[in-house]
Amino acid sequence: MTVAGARAPDGGVTDGQVLEVRGLTKHYDSPDGERLLVVDVPRFQMAAGEHVGLRGPSGSGKTTFLNLLAGILQADAGEVRIDGRPMTGIGEAERDRLRAERLGYVFQTFNLLHGYTALENVELGMMFGPGIDSAYARELLDRVGLAHRLDYRPRQLSVGQQQRVAVARALANRPRLVLADEPTGNLDRRHAMEALDLMRAVCREHGAALLLVSHDPEVLSHFERVDDLSVLNRAAQGTVSAPGAGGRA
Repeated sequence: MTVAGARAPDGGVTDGQVLEVRGLTKHYDSPDGERLLVVDVPRFQMAAGEHVGLRGPSGSGKTTFLNLLAGILQADAGEVRIDGRPMTGIGEAERDRLRAERLGYVFQTFNLLHGYTALENVELGMMFGPGIDSAYARELLDRVGLAHRLDYRPRQLSVGQQQRVAVARALANRPRLVLADEPTGNLDRRHAMEALDLMRAVCREHGAALLLVSHDPEVLSHFERVDDLSVLNRAAQGTVSAPGAGGRA
């Protein structure tokens, strides 16, 4: 775990934060040519190992915000730092490397490759990091209760089992931060709670911070810290502000 005042790999000081966001903005162009501000987050941060629930109504920018944090989308302005390293203002290859080394992502639709087995899906996630470690991939799938389904393809698995593969894949490179976008949205109540407990337990075991987006009050009730993106994101409040504006969220 990074300690307060520790030196980040690029020479910056992390101050114990695994995620730091400052003045983050993103616009989209509407079909009629209007430039729409969809994300304007002055400040957001998470400590190493912290678990945070993130809520917000439809249209508040939840998925866009996560994709900006992951470097899948590029911000128009502002800064995102993962474990002290910049995700913004760097080239595509550097973003890919940082994402592989420091970040795990559980997508709402899981994004599993249907032509590959559960084990191969986890191993493929390792290709972009330190390299394939089949023993560790098997260990992760065993930890999420799928030791007996290693050779099953996604179509042969239930929705809940696919979600477990997605969690194992997100943890495959021992990330410092896991992002989860409505990961229980496709599950019934019992399986949603089981998946949530599993995800939090595995993240704790690996020392990973977790930022989980959900609209479900019962899911969010399991988090000591819950932030509302409709409050953090000034664009969701209908207030257009200058890119890079500061302030505390």
